[in-house]
Amino acid sequence: MATRVPAERIEPQILVLRAQKVMLDADLAVLYGVPTKVLNQAVKRNRERFPADFMFQLTWDEARALRPRPLTVEDDGVASRSQSVTLAPGQNVKYRPYAFTEQGVAMLSSVLRSRRAILVNVEIMRAFVRLRTLARSVVELRRKIDGLERKYDAQFKGVFDAIRELMAPLPPRDKRRIGFRPEPPAGPGSPPGLRVK
Repeated sequence: MATRVPAERIEPQILVLRAQKVMLDADLAVLYGVPTKVLNQAVKRNRERFPADFMFQLTWDEARALRPRPLTVEDDGVASRSQSVTLAPGQNVKYRPYAFTEQGVAMLSSVLRSRRAILVNVEIMRAFVRLRTLARSVVELRRKIDGLERKYDAQFKGVFDAIRELMAPLPPRDKRRIGFRPEPPAGPGSPPGLRVK
C-alpha cells in the first residue's frame, strides 16, 4: 500500500506561474513515482482532458527563471538532455516543462489510475486547499490591519497635532532685560552707581 505524502513535501512544489498556482510535470512525476516521460505520455494520450486552463507548456524564459542555473540552449532553440527543470548540476533541459493547474492535477488521477496516484492526488488537492485558505487568511488579516490603522490614525490625530504644536517655534517675546544694570554716570566726576529696573 502506498504511503501518505506529507504536506511539507507537496506545498513547496506548488508554484505561481501566469498568476495561477501550478505544479510542474517533473515534480508531479516524482510524487506519483513515475518517470516524467510516462506522465507526459499519459497526458498526451488523453489530451482532450487537459484544456489550456488545466495545463500549459512553459516558455523557455519561464523554464530558465525556475532554474538556479542557466539552461544551455543550442542554435536550433532546443536545449539538450533531460525533461526536468529540477536537474542535477551539469544537466540541461531538453523539453519545456508542463505546468498543471489545480484542475489539471485533479484530472491526472483519472489518467494515471494507480493506487499511489489516487492517494497522492488526494494529498495534493488538500495542499491546494490549505494554500487557498492561507491566502484568504492573509487577505483578511491585511484588511483588519488597514482598518486598525485608519481607526487609530483618527484617534491619534489629536495627539500628533498637539506634538506638532509643541514643536512649532515660539512667537517673539518682549526682550526687556531683568536684573541689575550699571547706571550711567550722572555727569562728569560723579561716582558710578547701580539702579534697579
